[in-house]
Amino acid sequence: MNSVVRKVDDEMEVSATYVKKMDCLNCKEKFTTTKIRSRFVRVMKHESDFKPVYSDASINPILYNVAVCPNCGFAYTDEFSSYFAPGIHEEIAQTITSLWNGRSFGDERTIEEAIETYKLAYISASVKKEKSLTKAGIMLRIAWLYDDMKDSESGKRFREVARNLYAEAYTAGDHAGTQMSETRVLYLMAELSYQIGDTEKATRNFSRVIESQRTSTDPHIIEMAKERWQEIRERRE
Repeated sequence: MNSVVRKVDDEMEVSATYVKKMDCLNCKEKFTTTKIRSRFVRVMKHESDFKPVYSDASINPILYNVAVCPNCGFAYTDEFSSYFAPGIHEEIAQTITSLWNGRSFGDERTIEEAIETYKLAYISASVKKEKSLTKAGIMLRIAWLYDDMKDSESGKRFREVARNLYAEAYTAGDHAGTQMSETRVLYLMAELSYQIGDTEKATRNFSRVIESQRTSTDPHIIEMAKERWQEIRERRE
């Protein structure tokens, strides 16, 4: 596949992608993966579930969030913890590496290939016992990629899984120490409920977001919740 290139000046063109050297989080083997240069990324807007919409759809960093080790098959994102509990390496060897065929995802990816990497990352996260918040982010990004493929049924299915995982994360307080605020997690629980047609849970959780406005540091999210809550109310009238 040809690299996406952009002209930097009149004489030189630079690829929007570059090769990053990695040390596998699990087996420590060295491998390479493709990334997008940040200077080429242009976000036009964000959807109501925070999905970024890029001005150039061919330059999509979401395709490359997951690194897949061709040696052991372990797949992970930057959100994965570096800590492995006792016995986890052995469990990965039994449940992932023993079935792995040595495939490489190191080159530029199609949407279908990116979805594969996220599904592998979800399996790895589950075996490694990553937080529900991390697994929710993986599932939501799969939903976004299915949106890009115009596969609304699959998008809805993965949104429901993501919603349930965000609910688990909220209960467990997984957001502590991360860039995700409690308000943001609660909002996603509400918005994803709305998107999959679970109006009851959507209304309840949007209300909880609005009620947190005095203590929240996310005024923009509070406003988004108010708009959505009003929209649901008007549809019921």
